[in-house]
Order: sequence, then C-alpha cells, then structure tokens
Amino acid sequence: MFTYSYPHFNKGRILKTSMLEGLRDFPRDYIELYYRGYADGILAGAEVEVFPDKLVVSPGMVLHKGRLYMLTEPMELAYQATGRVNVLKLQFTAEETVSDMTISHSELLLDEETTCTSGELELARFKLKEGARLRRDYQTFADLATEFNTLHVIHVPYAADGASTLSPVVMKDYAERLLRTGTSDPQDLVFAMMCLNEGTVARSVILHHIASRLGLEYREYDNAQIHRYLDRILANAGRGTGRSGHPIGGPHRMIVD
Repeated sequence: MFTYSYPHFNKGRILKTSMLEGLRDFPRDYIELYYRGYADGILAGAEVEVFPDKLVVSPGMVLHKGRLYMLTEPMELAYQATGRVNVLKLQFTAEETVSDMTISHSELLLDEETTCTSGELELARFKLKEGARLRRDYQTFADLATEFNTLHVIHVPYAADGASTLSPVVMKDYAERLLRTGTSDPQDLVFAMMCLNEGTVARSVILHHIASRLGLEYREYDNAQIHRYLDRILANAGRGTGRSGHPIGGPHRMIVD
C-alpha cells in the first residue's frame, strides 16, 4: 500500500532507531523511485571546463547503476597534447564499508580507449595536436565534431528514461541554430522550443524528429550519427527546405487528371 510517515522529535519522547532510519531512508528511497527506469548518465552539472593545462569538472550529479553520485566541489585533471584521442572518464570504485558507512566514489582519468566499461562514464573527449590550444567554443553545429583541438561532448551520456540521451549542450546549440535559419516548419519550432526549455531531451524524441524531418524510417543511431543527421536538417532548413528536402511554403502545383 502507499504510505506516508513522518517522525516526531518532540521534547520528552524517546529517540527510536526507527525514527532515525526513516530520515536516512527517505532521500534514498525517493531518488531510487524518481529515477526508476532511467539509464546511466549525467543528471545535472558535471560540465567540463577547459584551461591551458587542466580540465575542470564542475559540481553535479550522475546516475550509475541506479545509484546517485554527487560532486559538491570541482575536480580537476591535468592533460597534455598527444595527437591521439583522449577520453575523460569517471571511474567508479567498488562499494566498501568504512566504519558505519557504505561508500563508493569515483576518480577522473584520461584514457585512449574510446569505449567505457560497466564501471566507467565518459565526460568528454579530445584529440589535441602539440602546440595547439584545446577549445570548446563551436563556430558551427558541425564544429562540435571537429577532429582536432576541440572538446567533444557528443558522446557524453545523459541520464534519461529508458535510454541515455545527448548532452543539453548539443541539443541547445542545435535548437538555437535551427531557429536562426528562419524555418517555418511547425515541427522545427516545437522541437527547438522543447530543447531550449527542457534541457535534456529524451532520445526517442530526437530519433522521431530525425525520422520525420528527413523522411527516414525510425531506428536507433549512435550519438555521432544523430549529430550528423541533425546537421543535415540544419542545412535543409537553411535552404528553406522541409521534410525530405521539399521546399517549405511558396506556391504548389497540383495536377488534376
């Protein structure tokens, strides 16, 4: 049955173990129920800032195997130019009992392996040439995938219901550029406003937008493919074309047999 309980800490009452357990369990139970069915990924914050010799991860929350990990102070890690792919990962430790606490924490590492194990979560990746500067300012939407000297966030998983989704940085950049094309397609306008207003957009919603806008069959794509398809939609919108590349608005010719 659904229940509601609230401990009363009143003068003269005996402090019971069950009262303290109620305070302990409520936040954990709330989180586990609220994010039930969510895939692993970033929930809030944890954005990567770029400095000449280090990367700084801002405070935030990540969901990993149903557990909520919180970062309350920035974390930093030094990096160097290698000319090879470097993936900034969170590596989660196994749970351990210390005194009266069960603890699991995470550490930052740079790894040339682009796939993550079950105990890792990607925060960013880059390929930096010697003597170049690492940047995260994107001149175009396609620039988010520029191979060298650019911080990539396309592959970063964000926690969402059912399946992890793309970074709000990617989707907000797309939405702003889509609106600047002057598109009059109602679907474009609704989708762009959703991206700007909600931040994290469900993966299925993005895939439906791609399928409808480009006249494709709905199917799953990886994050890099999704980015390429969204860039194609931007190009079509900039040319004033709608779904499947057909012109938006203007006169139409009807042939009557």
